[in-house]
Amino acid sequence: MRVTKKLLLGSVVATAALLLAACAPTTAGGESDATGEAGPTEVSVGIVTSETGALAGYGKQYLDAFKAGLDYATDGSGEVDGTKITVEYRDDTGDPDKAVTAVKELIGAGTNIIAGTASSGVALAVAEQAEQNKVLYISGPAAADAITGINEYTFRSGRQSAQDVATAGTFLDDLDGKTITVLAQNTAFGTGNEAAVKAILGAQGATVNSVLVPEDATEFTPFAQQVLAGDPDLVFVAWAGATSGAMWQAMSQQGVLDAIPVVTGLGDSATFGAYGEASEKISFLNHYFPGAPDNDVNDAMVKAIEDAGGTPDLFSPDGFNAAIMIVHAIKEGKGDVDAMISALEGFEFDGPKGAMTVRASDHALLQDMYQVKLVADGAAFTPELVDTVAADDVAPTEAK
Repeated sequence: MRVTKKLLLGSVVATAALLLAACAPTTAGGESDATGEAGPTEVSVGIVTSETGALAGYGKQYLDAFKAGLDYATDGSGEVDGTKITVEYRDDTGDPDKAVTAVKELIGAGTNIIAGTASSGVALAVAEQAEQNKVLYISGPAAADAITGINEYTFRSGRQSAQDVATAGTFLDDLDGKTITVLAQNTAFGTGNEAAVKAILGAQGATVNSVLVPEDATEFTPFAQQVLAGDPDLVFVAWAGATSGAMWQAMSQQGVLDAIPVVTGLGDSATFGAYGEASEKISFLNHYFPGAPDNDVNDAMVKAIEDAGGTPDLFSPDGFNAAIMIVHAIKEGKGDVDAMISALEGFEFDGPKGAMTVRASDHALLQDMYQVKLVADGAAFTPELVDTVAADDVAPTEAK
């Protein structure tokens, strides 16, 4: 059963609502034949993600891994069952309008598979275009829960925010009757995390309260004291930006980290040094770091990225998964959009993180998550795996 729901973009993205003249283009190089044995001679795939801009680092992680994944999934041939896969790359710069323009150009040229982006705003805008123009879209690292189940044309190759929040809850043995305090900036990002914790962990019996900090605050001692005075069983921190170091310093100096378990998300390797003296006192939920999974696919991805001069990082699995999903869709659906959608619904495969499942009802990607700690390694810090959290234990509620 495919789920479609209305997208309320509001102020998140501004995007044109014009349909392209060619709403259902054929694959490049010949018409698809979803019922026969032969597929098209060529299929064009459009990868739209940040190559420049604030999310360029995430875009590079995704792109390096996508290229490695395409090589892996096609045994180095760039083809599947005689169908050549041609990839065109476009830079969205993290801007939904630029992404929509790029997607329209790609679709107008005959592309009916789009993938990519680390920006949730971009992903939501591209998902809208996918539905309007009846093309397959596989979102990348963008974590907004609204992407899951948005329409029948949209899938994802990474995790979503609900899986992050559910992983945070696993740091308590039993949530029933426990109190969780959310420390966050009073921004859309912060209040979005607050809402997710209330919806997901509150539904499991936890009482959730919040300490919301003005975005322009520079002194964090009063807020750390407020968290400590509340004496919660767990503190969930959702923070972004240049003030994170000062915030963590205040939390450490006020004794919060010694008195209460504190959980936050571990970002990419560039952030490992951002926690200062607090580093070894924080518990981290984690999507991926290279040493977390232990399987042949992860080994292959890490080697391929490193051999190409890159560095595997937080969002590498998202690019690698996308390539595996695209190759499978083309192999089974032979370039026909409806057939490719059917091929991906319920698809189970081994990715860098291990067993992955595309949930048929809403296209959520079910996957393991991780509990991690940072340990001192000379002057730097290195992540170490504490525990693997089973995919079923952090599966998001099905989108309606």
